[in-house]
Amino acid sequence: MAADRMQRQRFELKYRIQEEEAQQIRDFVSAHLQLDENGIGRPNLSYPVHSLYLDSDDLATYWMTVNGDKNRFKLRLRFYDDRPDTPVYCEIKSRVDQCISKQRGAIRKEAVPWLLAGQLPAPEQLLSRDPKQRFAVEQFWKLTEWLCARPKMHVAYQREAWVDPGSDAVRVTFDRHVLGEPERTTCYRTEMTNPCRPFGNEVILELKFTNRFPKWAREMVEIFELTRGTAAKYCECVEIEGEQRLTDSALRESGFAFCESGDVSSRFHRGGIFSESRRTVAPRAMQQGFLCGDNVL
Repeated sequence: MAADRMQRQRFELKYRIQEEEAQQIRDFVSAHLQLDENGIGRPNLSYPVHSLYLDSDDLATYWMTVNGDKNRFKLRLRFYDDRPDTPVYCEIKSRVDQCISKQRGAIRKEAVPWLLAGQLPAPEQLLSRDPKQRFAVEQFWKLTEWLCARPKMHVAYQREAWVDPGSDAVRVTFDRHVLGEPERTTCYRTEMTNPCRPFGNEVILELKFTNRFPKWAREMVEIFELTRGTAAKYCECVEIEGEQRLTDSALRESGFAFCESGDVSSRFHRGGIFSESRRTVAPRAMQQGFLCGDNVL
């Protein structure tokens, strides 16, 4: 992958559109933004994105979104290919009211099993000396331990991205061919056996901006009569595949290794951490200092 143009704090607007409309909107956007370098020379100007979502056994982060909690977060391992020598990114995507923030740190793929076993990656397993990335990895590790989060769902799609050449203030993405499949390991497969297609042939258009909504983007919404909606990829996949496929018992049948005694709920209660309702998980995480830092509101 080329340079990281991630917006650490932003607002997001999502629209579900058809391909014909996406082509027209691409022409409009290209007059204001430039193609992300990761899409240059690729078919349909798109590059593959793979995310392995982690969650607790009772799917706490899934239910935060379903319930519409204003303060919530997701944990995911993001990768772009199946090569063992390329990085995987530990990502925390959190939401405080209407503002989205992301923390992200790159580590070696070989470090992930140790991380899920409770071991913070060693300095040589980090792929950046940037203190923000190290902090992101540490926060990801803390939240994973706090929830006893484990791999639940592999989500993949093709992303076409357009960026502001002068800054990271505006980013527009088109996500196509969204696929999802339950995944309980960290094998970083890019192929799926029997995936679901939560959005069918629809394209997910996302407008991401860090300050004011650009005037040209507002005009675009009006010209194409776009209707804002929701498009939570992980949650849509869980709903289709069924929560029961992602439970503790399903994991035991697959032979996946569990943390500590193997009883996820007993760990929560032993620590006195997760006996509260799902609605208090994100606020409690913030109180514990897990969701903090200069890149998180």
